[in-house]
Amino acid sequence: MTIQKPKLPININEIMKQIPHKYPFLLIDRVIDIEEGKKIITKKNVTINEPFFMGHFPEWPVMPGVLIVQALAQTAGILSIHTHGARKGNELYFFAAINNARFKKQVIPGDTLIFEVELMNTKGGMAKYKGTASVDGVLAAEAELMIAKKEI
Repeated sequence: MTIQKPKLPININEIMKQIPHKYPFLLIDRVIDIEEGKKIITKKNVTINEPFFMGHFPEWPVMPGVLIVQALAQTAGILSIHTHGARKGNELYFFAAINNARFKKQVIPGDTLIFEVELMNTKGGMAKYKGTASVDGVLAAEAELMIAKKEI
């Protein structure tokens, strides 16, 4: 059986059908590329209109690192869904662990974040991913993520 690659890019409307996150917590704008069971590339256009900029260093707006890691997790969730099939109505993917998170570059309004997430391994309902976030080819953040598939 051959797995048919999804039509790319996957836009925001399709992303909202796949993962439960919505504005203001949906942090992925587009899926650029995906190789089911292996890796995914997504992007986010960072604008001054993001609600977190009002309180996160208003004189020097910087995207919080925790939200960059959350965007990596959302990217991993999309890869999981494309690898294992659409979520059942009572199924969600949750963070189970964040390891080796490093922040290398500040992300500011006007930047375009590119997220690259690669599946490292799976066991049962758990999957481990390695993710990077970059701006203009410069590493902004990286982390290893564990995602757990759970019925609610």
